[in-house]
Amino acid sequence: MLQFLLHLVVTAILLFVVGKIVAGIEVRDAKAALWGALVLGIANAIVRPVLVLLTLPLTIITLGLFLFVLNAVMLMLAAALVDGFKVRGFGSALIGSVLLSVLNLVVDLVF
Repeated sequence: MLQFLLHLVVTAILLFVVGKIVAGIEVRDAKAALWGALVLGIANAIVRPVLVLLTLPLTIITLGLFLFVLNAVMLMLAAALVDGFKVRGFGSALIGSVLLSVLNLVVDLVF
């Protein structure tokens, strides 16, 4: 449970950082970042596996690059459900999801 809460807080911080870096992503405050991280985690746990399975042929054809699109869709879904967390356009979502993935990877490598 503690590891889950720590991961949630780290993801919220990274989401806030991504909101400051990417022009089309807005995270209003820490509350929005925490809710956004929670909704993003739930979407990645429930919705994303179904979408990965449904789009498997397209993912294979694009050599896995379509997974970046799915990550952007998950970010847009989380933004649609959380007040104070906004994503303006697919391009911003794509850049934001890639940046969030890279930052998560860096944090995982450090810890």
